[in-house]
Amino acid sequence: MVEQVRPADIYRALLEATAFGTRTIIESLDAAAVVVDRVVACGGLPDRNELLMQISADVTGREFEVAASGQAPAVGSAMYAAVAAGAASGGYDSIQAAAAAMARPGIRTYRPDREASAIYDELYREYRTLHDYFGRGPNDVMKTLKAIRARQASPLEAQPA
Repeated sequence: MVEQVRPADIYRALLEATAFGTRTIIESLDAAAVVVDRVVACGGLPDRNELLMQISADVTGREFEVAASGQAPAVGSAMYAAVAAGAASGGYDSIQAAAAAMARPGIRTYRPDREASAIYDELYREYRTLHDYFGRGPNDVMKTLKAIRARQASPLEAQPA
C-alpha cells in the first residue's frame, strides 16, 4: 500500500528543511571559528509558529529564544542610530549601552527535546549527503541540469505556439 502524502506532511517537511539549513549555517560558522553561543529568532514566523521554533531547537540542538519585538531588525537599526548620535546628543556611546537601554529580553525560549534531536541527527546526516551531492559533490548535478535546460530551451522557445 502506498502511503499518501498529506499537505501537513509537506508543510512539516518544509519546516524541517528550513531548520536543516539553519543547522548547516551554524555548523559552517562554527567550522570557521565564529562562535554561535546564542540564537535569537525575530520576526513574524518565530513569533507565531511554535512548531517551527521547536523543530529548529530539536534539529540544531540549541536553544532558540524568540525576540520580544516583532520589529527586532528595526530596533537594532535604531540602536546603531543612537550610537551614531552619541550620548551628547541624547543617544549612547556604545552599542552595548544602547542595547542595555533599548532591547527587551526574549519572550519565549525553545529547548531541544533530546529524543527528537537524536532522530533529527540521523535525518540531518542524510540531508547533508544530499546537500553536498547537489551542491558540492563530484557530480555537479544542478549545473548539469541547468546546462541541459539551457541547451534545450533555445530551440523550444523559438517554436511558435
